Parts: sequence; structure tokens; C-alpha cells
Amino acid sequence: MSKKQKTIKTEISLSGVGLHTGNTVSMTFKPAPINHGFAFSRVDLEGKPIIEAKADYVVTTQRGTNLEKNGVKIQTSEHVLAAAVGLDIDNLLIEIDASEPPIMDGSSKYFVEALEKAGIEEQDAEIEEYVVKEIISYKDETSGSEIILMPSDEYQVTTMVDFGTKILGTQNATLNNISDFKEEFAAARTFSFLHEIEMLLENDLIKGGDLNNAIVYVDKKLSASTMQKLKKAFKKDDISVKPNGILDNLTLHWANEAARHKLLDVIGDLALVGTRIKGKVIANKPGHLINTQFAKKLAKIIKAEKRNKVPQYDLNKTPLLDIYQIMDILPHRPPFLLVDRILELSDRHVVGMKNVTMNENFFVGHFPGAPVMPGVLQVEAMAQCGGILVLSTVPDPENYLTYFMKMDNVKFKQKVLPGDTLTFKAELITPIRRGICHMQAYAYANGKIVAEAELMAQIARK
Repeated sequence: MSKKQKTIKTEISLSGVGLHTGNTVSMTFKPAPINHGFAFSRVDLEGKPIIEAKADYVVTTQRGTNLEKNGVKIQTSEHVLAAAVGLDIDNLLIEIDASEPPIMDGSSKYFVEALEKAGIEEQDAEIEEYVVKEIISYKDETSGSEIILMPSDEYQVTTMVDFGTKILGTQNATLNNISDFKEEFAAARTFSFLHEIEMLLENDLIKGGDLNNAIVYVDKKLSASTMQKLKKAFKKDDISVKPNGILDNLTLHWANEAARHKLLDVIGDLALVGTRIKGKVIANKPGHLINTQFAKKLAKIIKAEKRNKVPQYDLNKTPLLDIYQIMDILPHRPPFLLVDRILELSDRHVVGMKNVTMNENFFVGHFPGAPVMPGVLQVEAMAQCGGILVLSTVPDPENYLTYFMKMDNVKFKQKVLPGDTLTFKAELITPIRRGICHMQAYAYANGKIVAEAELMAQIARK
């Protein structure tokens, strides 16, 4: 059953304090078109530059997942992205007037509430989902952290947390269905250890922190000088340690809240893959570094599989256009007509085929005793498919000729030999305007991609 992409119905804003800067930050969630994905826009900078939520833009993972594109930064992106993924949203523009989103209470709760208030609606496009077919893993040998992704019928996540401290111990958390995120994980707050808080205070890095947006586990003796620093930083007259080993003025939502927050972080960081995942994630001692390293690895795997994926067509079906109907549209004639059938045709794509036989005249000289179809003719065949796409937009195609304007990123990956059946697919990159067709084209044979090219052609009256 196909699923539709989703965005929000209307824009909504919220504000708060940045954890590290201590400055007030305003953020607005806005609807985004299909296939947009998640992106941040720095509205405080000239031109409102956009930073897409992609793993390639991760620059540092200290105290959060930080993105940078062309010198423009977004810090601690993970809680916002987790909220969007947790509500099954695909397309969202996040306008922000600072480098980091507001910390709120250290969880995704308030972002989830804002997005739900804006309303969520389906869009007229199917989701893109990566179906995991085999185990994919990544391990950091230094820390022992490891992430494994395996096949599953749902997007599921399990986190196992062990920091080697008695106060926190070992914790686990599991998300079996993304619909459980709101109730079971969105309110899980970030946490830190006392020794980390001391370091951050010394480096003036948590100006927006207080006891309401971070769980502080006291893993060492609380000295009088540290106590005074904490009172000043958190604006409290008195601070003490609860029997469960955390600083006071905060009650845990769950006994395993730390593991639940780590799971929230995993979901937010893996949003940077840019594609929905149908599989189970098992993260042992996860952190932003290994999360984003795994996201980069997975994004590369998905990109490579997408590039090399061969679509399947039923060549035994009655074609949409046979050779005679093709000749009614295209001006080309034998021996330079290189498309035998059209299998699919829409306003945005075309699929055609050609049977390559030993009788092709070009095999006479290319090459005697070792016949190989010239790459330039493979490109020409793809272009002729594109010509049918653009000529189908005019009422009298017989009165037009097609001309090449440009070809870019041409790649030949396999030899095409006598006896091969070539299938071609061409998709528009931009809408057809003034008879100009800009498309991405592929040629396939024997279950493999044999050629690809970015093509531009124009039709003109005879």
C-alpha cells in the first residue's frame, strides 16, 4: 500500500533560549512542497541562506549535531528533526533567526506540540522509502559504539546506553513503531554528567542552561566551588543532589529517560540520511558522532543503489507506441531511427526500448570481429526517447524537428552487444518551456545500467 508524503497545513512559530549562546531564538515551521525534505533557513542573514538537513553538511558533533553549508551554520539540529520524523512529516522548512534552535526543555516535546497545532496534511506524491534488505553496520573501534541496521517491516529503533558509571548504569529503550514517538519519546530530555557540566561552565558554553532543560547526573563529589558555579549558572539559591543521583528541581519522566533521549537523538540524526528507512536500527552506546557517521554511510549506499537500480518493464505487453506510431512523431528514419517501441509516456517521463541485432549497419565498422554499439548512438537513442516526450506536447509533431543543445555527465558503464535489448528511461529535470526539454536519461540492458546522461534538446518547426 503506497504512502503519501506529508507536510504541515500552516506555518507556526515558537521561541526560546539557545542552550550554548543564551540568546532568545525565534523559529518558524513552514509547509514545504513535495520532495523538499527538511531544511533550515537562516532568516537573520542576508539572502536567508538555506541549509538542507543532509549528512554531508555535518561538521562537528560536540554537544549536538552541527551543520554548515557555505559558511552558514545550524547547531543542535537533532531535536527539531526528531520531532518532524516522529510525526511522520516528510517536507518542512524551518526558519530560524540564530544558529541554534531554542533548547526548550531539552527534548522534542514542544516542537511536536507546535507541529501538531499547525496540522499535518498529505501531499500528492508517494514517499521515498529505503527498504533494508541486508545488514548494514558501522563501528567506532575507539569508543566501542556500534550501529546496526537490519531488515524489518517497520522503522524501529533500539538504543543501549552504558557510560561505565554506577549512577547511570546500563539502560535500554525501544521504539517499535514511529507512531509511539510522541507519547513515549518526545518528552525525553537531554542529560549530562557533572564533570561535563563543569567543563562547559569553564568554557562559557551553556549560557542558556538551567535545571529544567537538562538532567545532570552527579558522577563525582560536588565541591563547594562547583556548587557556587552551578547556583550562578542555573540561577538558583540552593542546589542539592537527589537520592537517585541527579541534581534537584527535576523529576525523571521515565527511569530510562537517558536511553529514551539517546533514541530521540538517533532518530533526529538519521533524518540527515534524507530518506525514510524501513528497517530496524540497533544502536549500542550511540552518540552524535557515530550516528552521523552511520547516516553518511547509509546515504552513500542509498545514492549508489538508486543510481544503479534497474527498473523492470514487461516487454511482452502491447506497447504504448509501436514503430509506426513512433515514425508518426519522430522525424528520424532508418538506419538512424534507434527506438523500436514506447512502453510508457507521461508529461514528465518516457520509457522506450530497442532490440540490438547483428544486422545494425554500425557493426560493420565498429568493430570488425568484435561488434560493440557506439556510445554516441546509445546517447542518440536516449535523446530520441526524449524527443518523443517533448513532441508529444504539440498537436502536429510531424511538422517539427528535434535538435541537440547540450549533453552533460555522460557515462558508459557496460558494453552493448548484438542480441541485447536496450530499455531507455528519460525524466524531466525542469518543465518543458518553449520547446526545450532538459532531462536525465538512462539506458539499461541485461539487468544493468549501461549508459546515463543529462540531455537538453529543442524542437523547431521544419
